[in-house]
Amino acid sequence: MTERTPAYGLDQQGISTSADIHWNLERAPLVETAIQRGEGQLAKHGPIVVKTGKHTGRSAKDKFTVKDSVSENTVWWGKTNVPMSEEHFANLRADFMDALKDKDTLFVADLYGGSQPEHRVKVRVVNEYAWHNLFIRTMLVRPDAADLAGFMPEYTIIDLPSFRADRERHGTRSETVIAVSLKEKLILIGGTEYGGEMKKSVFGLLNFLLPEKGIMPMHCSANIGKDGDTAIFFGLSGTGKTTLSADPNRTLIGDDEHGWSDSAVFNFEGGCYAKMIRLSEEAEPEIYGTTRKFGTILENVVMDPVTRELDFDDASLAENSRGAYPIDYIPNTSEDNLGPVPKTIIMLTADAFGVLPPIARLTPDQAMYHFLSGYTAKVAGTEIGVTEPEATFSTCFGAPFMPRHPTVYGNLLKERIAKGGVTVWLVNTGWTGGKYGVGHRMPIRATRALLNAALDGSLNDVEFRKDPNFGFEVPVSVPDVDDSILEPRETWDDKDAYDATAAKLVDLFNENFAIFADHVDQGVREAGPVGQPANA
Repeated sequence: MTERTPAYGLDQQGISTSADIHWNLERAPLVETAIQRGEGQLAKHGPIVVKTGKHTGRSAKDKFTVKDSVSENTVWWGKTNVPMSEEHFANLRADFMDALKDKDTLFVADLYGGSQPEHRVKVRVVNEYAWHNLFIRTMLVRPDAADLAGFMPEYTIIDLPSFRADRERHGTRSETVIAVSLKEKLILIGGTEYGGEMKKSVFGLLNFLLPEKGIMPMHCSANIGKDGDTAIFFGLSGTGKTTLSADPNRTLIGDDEHGWSDSAVFNFEGGCYAKMIRLSEEAEPEIYGTTRKFGTILENVVMDPVTRELDFDDASLAENSRGAYPIDYIPNTSEDNLGPVPKTIIMLTADAFGVLPPIARLTPDQAMYHFLSGYTAKVAGTEIGVTEPEATFSTCFGAPFMPRHPTVYGNLLKERIAKGGVTVWLVNTGWTGGKYGVGHRMPIRATRALLNAALDGSLNDVEFRKDPNFGFEVPVSVPDVDDSILEPRETWDDKDAYDATAAKLVDLFNENFAIFADHVDQGVREAGPVGQPANA
């Protein structure tokens, strides 16, 4: 095997082990080793298929940040950022180091978090699984071979699925742990085989570090038009972030994590991590194509043991089946993983209440308000008797990954929007003509037409009205779009029902935003819904 060993080894980091260490292996030897070790199997067309056991998604309740001199006054402590004592982390670190001593084999990858050289962070990842090393090598930015010899890691991730945390000794909730020490620049992951923990740990790290440099970290997708016009797409799961940013007429920068510096929008990653459940060639041909490439990693995708054919409709292993692949496996992607600063911001929401218009133009204050709100709505579940949509608010469109107070990111966004003269649009990909169960999903053709008009600038030239509930500007008429869909109330047969539902949604927004009210200026406070609350 061809290996590239840096001068700065594990021993210089205080990590002592007798393991056979494989440094910076490329894609092919990692796949080969993973299969030899029984970690996965090759599917018919070349990807490696692995199972992650009981953890088929992130263990959000098992994630902790060490409360110390670096984090105490900079991290927003609460449900998302849960503290771990320095004493508990010291015990955890000592036990991880003991566990490393006894390993037969370890895989180490030296990688970058971030594609813009002056703003990236150097991350060393130590794995006991070959496929985990392949995963993180796929997801992060891969240094040139020439850069590896002198690689000096700034942060280190140690991922040991076989490790079992002790609640009393380590201060954990269970045997699973994701512990982040910003002071020691060390992230320890144990008791889970889910690859996404590593990826999101680096995202959280960049979300902590970059605001100090005035750089806006974002949970978004991004693409570039033919004229060099960058657009970024914020949105929670199910709002169309990946689908709408994958435009054959625009170049993809990335699908999930980006930074906005003074000179660029840059991808934090070198790969994509897409949901695979119910994937079809017809609906998502580009992503489907990656499942027929060597080096793609498929987590918890069901495979026929004889034919090695994949069944993307089978959710028996996980509803959250995933595929990790290099970004260049998708056609028409940015060679440098970055583009110019944005001209347009799209905030996506799937409003299952059927209240929001298909598109609205936001002022900088309104943009900050809706960014901090991070609204979407889930449809009624399968539970008997549950018929109402459920509002979901995830601040900054990515609350689980934001270590600092949300207003840190909100103020950065507002400043950059104002400085760059960026146009911001709120796009509803949810329901029209009534709430979920009464109305119907917003026609994708109408969404595409409105989005294209927003991106090419022509939407700024049409006539606008002021929405009576939310105060933002809504186009009155747009070419190639049915005018009736632009006025949500008019699409409802029962106008009184619309008014009552709109008032309810206004209440939900106001109730959610109360936690931010004392942290933002008057302009942002006044940028929220202006309709009459339902309980008035």
